[in-house]
Order: sequence, then structure tokens, then C-alpha cells
Amino acid sequence: MNLTTRLPGLTLKNPVMPASGCFGFGKEYSQFYDLSELGAIIVKAATGEARYGNPTPRVAETSSGMLNAIGLQNPGVEKIIDEELPFLRSYDTPVIANVAGSTVEEYIKVTEALNRSEDISALELNISCPNVKEGGVQFGTDPSLAKEVTFKVKEASNYPVYVKMSPNVSNIVEMAKAVADAGADGLSMINTLTGMQMNLKQRKPIIANKTGGLSGPAIKPIAIRMIYEVRQSLDIPIIGMGGIITAEDALEFLLAGADAVAVGTANFQNPLACPDIINDLPRVLKQYGFDSVEDAIGKGHV
Repeated sequence: MNLTTRLPGLTLKNPVMPASGCFGFGKEYSQFYDLSELGAIIVKAATGEARYGNPTPRVAETSSGMLNAIGLQNPGVEKIIDEELPFLRSYDTPVIANVAGSTVEEYIKVTEALNRSEDISALELNISCPNVKEGGVQFGTDPSLAKEVTFKVKEASNYPVYVKMSPNVSNIVEMAKAVADAGADGLSMINTLTGMQMNLKQRKPIIANKTGGLSGPAIKPIAIRMIYEVRQSLDIPIIGMGGIITAEDALEFLLAGADAVAVGTANFQNPLACPDIINDLPRVLKQYGFDSVEDAIGKGHV
């Protein structure tokens, strides 16, 4: 079974990669399996300076999902380039760096710094984090801001740019068109939905930030719907994500129009989630009558 899929700047041996924020920089998971099995790796977000994230508690389990308000904790782009990315050189897997910021200038600063790295193959522009006070989803819910930051990052980048889309919008196609018009090479869909959960004994939200990003199986139907809608309107590559646990889930995303898939919350439940899906994907593709991954992409459109 041919699992190869192609994206701008990336030829993937299979379509499965861990989603940013759910895999760190790969060191912990490398103890469980060979990271070369992955189609690609999207590493944790990089900002201009180190961020310590939001106060705790900042993670809570929900029915069919998880809330998090980590707040883009990371050591800063320079340390990521010098101390984290080199570890991934020994693996035969493309690395996608996630770029975050509070201002357009910070996004450009991070992008220009990453241009110096030879350890990455593409950028994922994070304009959809719901857990930071400045930047993040502010850019991802306003078409004009999304267009501006995408255009400037694309102009500054030596690498293909995939824009990570927020589902916290009323018209996902309008947002996708805005970043496509600005030159985005592809989209990552979707980031988390803003949610809240109460602590009954304390009579207050469980998460210190009050709200957090909801991920996991609960958001899968929303992700598939949004990918389907964007694929119907735009011819732009899509990395699909949102509640993928099994190879059958991955096939649903491919049918909706995703060219590749990313696995997020499932990694916390099962560290082998990604290789399990990769190993099972040939059986599932064959079961549903497909000869390859590329044969299944977009075939769910009627």
C-alpha cells in the first residue's frame, strides 16, 4: 500500500504526524518508538522570547476530550534552534516549526530566526491559540489581520508556510480565503475550540485561565465539517487534525479533503498513537477500496 502524500515543500512517506503542542520536541516520545516512522513532526510553538505559560491548573479532562490553557510555554526561538531542533536531525522525518507571537513583528522575528535553521522543512503559522491574552486567536478570527500576518510571514520565510486555522469563527471559508490570498502554501485545520469546565466543590472554573482549548474526539465532527467546506471552495493543501485516534478517523479526514493528518490529544492517552495509526492505515484503506493515500484524498465529496 502506498502511503505517500505530497504537500508544498514536503514529500511524506505517510500522512501521519503529531500535532504541535502535543509532542514537545520529540525527545520524550523517542523513548517509545523510532520517530523516523512518522510522516513528519510538528514541534511545539516558538515565540521570540521564552514564555512560562499560564498559571496552573491549566489542563482538565472532559467527556470525550481535554481542555488546556498552557499558554504557549516554550524556551524561545533561539534556544529551540540551538538546543531542541538538532536532536531531530538523526531521524528521517521532515520537521515543521510552529511560529507564534503577540504582534506581527514578533511573528516576523521568529520566522527570520528559523530561516537560519537547517533542521526544518516548513513553518506552521499559529494564529489560532485561544489561550494567550495577546496575539494568537486575535489574528485567527479577523480576516484582515490573518491576511496581514500571513503575507508578512510568507514574505519573510525561506520555507513553505502552513497557517493553523481557528475553529472559533463563524465563516471558516472566509478565513481560509484570506490567508490563501496572502500566499499561504497550505492550511492546518483545526486548532482547539474555546471551552470551560466547572469545579463543583470550589464553584469556579477548573482551569486557572477560566477558559481553555477543547481538543480530542469531541471536536472531530467540527474539524471534518470545516475541512470539507474549505476543500469545496479552495484548492489549497490541508493538514487535518482534531480528535484523530484511529486509522478510520484519519481516513475520514482524507475523504473530507485533508492531504495529511496530525494527531494531538491521543498522544497523551497512548504514546504509540501515531505509529499505531500508521501501521493500521493500509488495512483500513484496503478495507474501504483505496489503493493509496492519495487515492482517498477528497473522495468524500458528493
